[in-house]
Amino acid sequence: MINEEDIKNALKAVKYPGYSRDIISFGLVKQVSASNGAVSVSMQLSSGSPEIAQQIKAESERVLKTLPGVNLVHVEVKVPAGPQGAAAAPNPWQSQNKVPGINRIVAVASGKGGVGKSTTSVNLACALKHLGAKVGLLDCDIYGPSIPLMMGIRQKPTVTEDETMMVPPVNHGVKLMSMGFLIEGDNPVIWRGPMIMKTIQQFVTSVAWGELDYLLVDLPPGTGDAQLSLCQTVPLDGGVIVTTPQEASLGVVRKGIAMFEKVNVPILGIIENMSYFTTPNGERVEIFGHGGGHAEAKRQNITFLGEIPIFTEIRIAGDEGVPLVVSAPDKPAAQAFIKIADILRQKLG
Repeated sequence: MINEEDIKNALKAVKYPGYSRDIISFGLVKQVSASNGAVSVSMQLSSGSPEIAQQIKAESERVLKTLPGVNLVHVEVKVPAGPQGAAAAPNPWQSQNKVPGINRIVAVASGKGGVGKSTTSVNLACALKHLGAKVGLLDCDIYGPSIPLMMGIRQKPTVTEDETMMVPPVNHGVKLMSMGFLIEGDNPVIWRGPMIMKTIQQFVTSVAWGELDYLLVDLPPGTGDAQLSLCQTVPLDGGVIVTTPQEASLGVVRKGIAMFEKVNVPILGIIENMSYFTTPNGERVEIFGHGGGHAEAKRQNITFLGEIPIFTEIRIAGDEGVPLVVSAPDKPAAQAFIKIADILRQKLG
């Protein structure tokens, strides 16, 4: 005997068009009933698009008809009155609003620390600037901000004339915001989750970013408050995952990919950092193994953006506050970052 729980479980196989989430988790299914082999479902969409409604209706009917004992299916999909063809997606994060003036927002993430995510973020930001884009870089690692050091600036942000917005400092042509600009010296930030969430929201919405082609967001490791706060605050155009080749890193990468999928953020690709080391006599040494990032990208059916070798110049440039893409753009390692930035630019449009 079919019941309401069986119906809802079956409908979890129906994805909202263009999203990885299903119509149940989006809360679109309002009523279900079953009686004598007849199933009835009522849904309410937040989109005025009849095309999307029809797709969901057809797929729901197909799924429900495969249930044993069901011989009659009725699915009603309601859409709000309004301009026809409006294709607004359901928004599980009701506070999301696009930031005026920012064309694309991209998060740079890693499942674990120590994989060179911040180094990658600063060099990608400078590489996009090198390619002619207007770029901002937001450091969301509240507990361990490293962007000020790597970008060579400790200047405090100023405020606008009406004192409502912070004006981000600029270095190497990139607009910057970080908790490192707001704390003194090595003072630790000892905050609970709600304070982290509030600060990240303010870094996005209360900073006068101006006109940007890209705002890169350097996330802290893991899948916690900072990541969720960002996803709740603004609609992200994509996420980039940074990993090292060994399995210890790749195992956690899968969690980062799953996190982005759950909050409907497209995965733009994987970067394999510390891919190999070349000795002075030209011998290639794969300290952490090699090819793990490429294999994981293939396994997950997402883009492999490229590999970054271990170069002493990258570390020195970060310590001195002048990213390698700025100090020596013709170096092979800098060219690797520029090539990845160009791929991202093409994927984002």
